[in-house]
Formats: sequence, C-alpha cells, structure tokens
Amino acid sequence: MELSSIEIQRYKRHLLLKEVGGAGQQKLKNARVLVIGAGGLGSPLLMYLAAAGVGHIGIIDDDRVSLDNLQRQIVHGTARIGALKVDSAATAIAGLNPHVRVEAFPQRLTAANAVDLISGFDIVADGSDNFATRFLVNDACYFARKPLVFAALGTFDGYLSTFRAFEPGADGNPKPSYRCIFPEAPPPGTVASCQEAGILGAVAGVIGTLQAVEVIKELLGIGQSLSGRLLMFDALAGRFQDITVRWDPDNPLTGRQPTIKDLSIHLPQAA
Repeated sequence: MELSSIEIQRYKRHLLLKEVGGAGQQKLKNARVLVIGAGGLGSPLLMYLAAAGVGHIGIIDDDRVSLDNLQRQIVHGTARIGALKVDSAATAIAGLNPHVRVEAFPQRLTAANAVDLISGFDIVADGSDNFATRFLVNDACYFARKPLVFAALGTFDGYLSTFRAFEPGADGNPKPSYRCIFPEAPPPGTVASCQEAGILGAVAGVIGTLQAVEVIKELLGIGQSLSGRLLMFDALAGRFQDITVRWDPDNPLTGRQPTIKDLSIHLPQAA
C-alpha cells in the first residue's frame, strides 16, 4: 500500500532524507515491531516508532498504570491510572498517529508463547526490567531468527545494544548475543530494581529514544549497527562510552558446545 497524501505531508521531514526517502518510509509503513514492556523504556520507544510511521506495533505487558509510573513512563497519563499499560499506550499512539496499527498483548512473555509471538514480527525491542525476561527474549529471538534491540536502565545510567546472534559475523563466528555479556543471570538480590534503588526518569527517555533510533536503523538498513557493540550512558558524568562485544565461545546458547537447545530452560522448575 502506497503512502497517502496525508502520510506524505506527515512524514515529509523523513522524505527529505536521502537515507530514508519514499522507499524507506514505505519500509517503515510495512514494518512490524514487537515492543516488550510499556514502561520507562517502552514509553519513548513506542511514541517515536509511532511518530516515525512504523505501520504495525505489537506491545506485550501485563501490568497496569500506577501513579508512581508517571515520573518516567510518559506514554501514560494521570487519567489512565489503573488501565492496562498496553491499552493506555495504544490510546496514546492512536492520538499521535492514526496510521499505525497497534496489537496489544496484555500478558507476560513466557517460554510457551515467546517464539510464536516473536516470529510474527520483523524485529523486537526489549524494554523489560528484569533479567529473567531479558534472557528469555534473547533466547527466543535467536531461535526465531529475529534481530533484537536491547536496552536496560540503572539509577543514572543506561545500556543499549543490538543482537543478531543467528547470523555469522565477518570472522565466520556467530555475532554476539546477550549471553556473551551475561552468560547467566546474577544471583537474586544482587542487583537492585528501580523499585528498590530509584531511577532518574529522564534517563529512561534518553535510552528509550536511542532504542527507537536503533530499531529504525535496523529496519531501514542504514548507518552502523550496534551489533557487536554496547553503548553505555552515564548521566551524572554526561558521557557515552562505546565498547566492543565479541562472541563468547563458551556461552551456553551459541557457543561451541551449546547447552540451550530450546526455551525449556525458562519453564518453571518443579519444587
């Protein structure tokens, strides 16, 4: 389906960019992006994907909007406290860009549904706030052969990378995955959540916006991918740092002797 005259007017600043243009904007319109979480990261991510004209956005989150979310989760508003976050986010997106179709999944991502759900999209953006979900998303994207744009937040810091571990790198080895940085989750209680430690709300805006940029770059095939790189932001120092991430031959997913063959590792363990 071609761009309408109204869409041409809406996206004219994109159409002026030689890296985007009409063909690129059409790619965005035809794209399907799954966003994991409609919270601090998901808020700016969803709004900028919608503003950019990504035609089909899936949102999975089983949480409801609460008052203490609003300090950073700007896709929601005071009037929608108590609403499902996926519904609240869909309302905000509809108000911003009626040309975007939103598919809401008011549920948790699990080992049982992850691969099927992710397989229906072109790319996944993970804005979850816990290690269990991050590992599940990473592994499911690998098995579904879908690129993953990952982001995470600390109190005054944030992290961003792109994982395409299902593809070989220039050296013939697999491109790195999340498990090349963290082979396993840290022991429970060793990393405080934002509910415990707090977070500067605007940091979520910085990282979520950068996450949207990387998703758009991947969809359009422009610029230098963050695959093989980890971008770190220190808000208090006002500094970005970019480090190389390499394939870990000992990681349990894509290493030389992988032990993770499917998502059964993420199933609840019997007591």
